[in-house]
Amino acid sequence: MVKLSVIVPFYNVRAYAPDTLRSLRANARDDFEFIFVDDCSTDGTLEILQRAEREIPGAVLVVHEKNGGLATARNTGIDAARGEYLTFLDGDDWVVPGHYERLLAAISGLGCDFVRTDHVQFTDRVRTVHRVPHGLRDTVLRPRDVILPSDRSTPVDYAYAWAGAYHRRLADSGLLRFRDGLRTAEDRPWIWRLHREAESFAVVGLPGVFYRRGVASSLTQIGDVRQLDFIRAFDQVLEETSRDPEADRLLPKAVRTYCAVMAHHLESIERFEPAVARKLRSMSAASLRRMPQEVLADTLNSLGDRRAGQLRRVRRRSVSREVAA
Repeated sequence: MVKLSVIVPFYNVRAYAPDTLRSLRANARDDFEFIFVDDCSTDGTLEILQRAEREIPGAVLVVHEKNGGLATARNTGIDAARGEYLTFLDGDDWVVPGHYERLLAAISGLGCDFVRTDHVQFTDRVRTVHRVPHGLRDTVLRPRDVILPSDRSTPVDYAYAWAGAYHRRLADSGLLRFRDGLRTAEDRPWIWRLHREAESFAVVGLPGVFYRRGVASSLTQIGDVRQLDFIRAFDQVLEETSRDPEADRLLPKAVRTYCAVMAHHLESIERFEPAVARKLRSMSAASLRRMPQEVLADTLNSLGDRRAGQLRRVRRRSVSREVAA
């Protein structure tokens, strides 16, 4: 029986895939499987994966005929996974030897639906430990109990699918699936759904994943239209949270996070192509109008002058143009 399935999407990461694959080989165990999903790479990544499938114990290669994005590739891996527990890794990151054995021991020992772990961010040879924003460790809790408060970072703001492990029952119930086609921010509605609907979780240390930041091909570094998928992602968060029995309590957190991310993109709008920048402004204005207005007003009053000013200017400009039209 497979105890742990590690789902690893790859897309045009030829320069980094060998490091990722070496780290997986150092984590191999008879009851582990590594599911490689090639998302229609064009740079030679597929050839590296074909060789790795033959050389790494437990490796399984699945190849997309057309590029679907990270969310869709992860869903492909979930469909192929046979493990009692599942976890994720990105094709340009890596893990330390023995990490998955320790991760499996943590979640099986605690007996909860999922665990969240710390990680190490790797940027230009600088390594920084990033911790799950929750102080209580190795203790099983109700996930929805740690969504708040609204004005501080909480585990729903730590939206890294690969920083943790998940029991198969979450996959069987559909909670582990991502929204197909999302090109960025795909982890946001996913982590919110887990915290609203799963029954138990725990935070453990285990900073064994090395997250490679600043990769030129990463969507976080590219100012094209795919970056605007954060709006679709957060619209999903708001839509699903508004149907929750505790919507009145949870929506202020969802709106505040949405507004903070939107303001961040508007503040760095110069990195977008001009047509995309115009679309960002218009889509942001439309999304602000869709939000629950009383919650939005309270959010803007508490968000801080700089970020709130960005959002108010976008909203005013949009209203002015509608009046002029």
